Amino acid sequence: MAFYPIFTGFMSIAQNKKAFHDYFIEERFEAGIVLDGWEVKSIRAGRVNLKEAYVVVQGVEIFIIGCHISPLVTASTHVQPDPLRTRKLLLHAEEIRKLIIKVERAGYTLVPLDMHYKAGRIKLEVGLAKGKKQYDKRESEKERDWQREKQRLTRSK
Repeated sequence: MAFYPIFTGFMSIAQNKKAFHDYFIEERFEAGIVLDGWEVKSIRAGRVNLKEAYVVVQGVEIFIIGCHISPLVTASTHVQPDPLRTRKLLLHAEEIRKLIIKVERAGYTLVPLDMHYKAGRIKLEVGLAKGKKQYDKRESEKERDWQREKQRLTRSK
């Protein structure tokens, strides 16, 4: 069975399960997101998709690109919602410095893993990841299938 994060005390909004298939996740960081009011309402309604999203470092700031937040029909008339807007992530300065060093020198990449609520705020879990080769993906799939088969065998006895 593949490992997906289970947050005790957190309510998950959206997960990026494809990230666990394509990358080895080495470290995880929890970041705040700078959002507009209509985006918060849409996220609370569950209208968010992290599948095609990725995280980039620009200067000394970190942004999420490609996170699709569908606007609600009841959105304000004076606001022009942009569902694929680039959004800034909020992390401590020391964490940002650490991420910049890993991404630029060590060849890591940053991927969004999970969007969840924490104490009434919307947070994004970002993973520091290394890309998997095709044979690694096949190996992970074999392992997942074997775990599923093992579960099936133990249940039937």
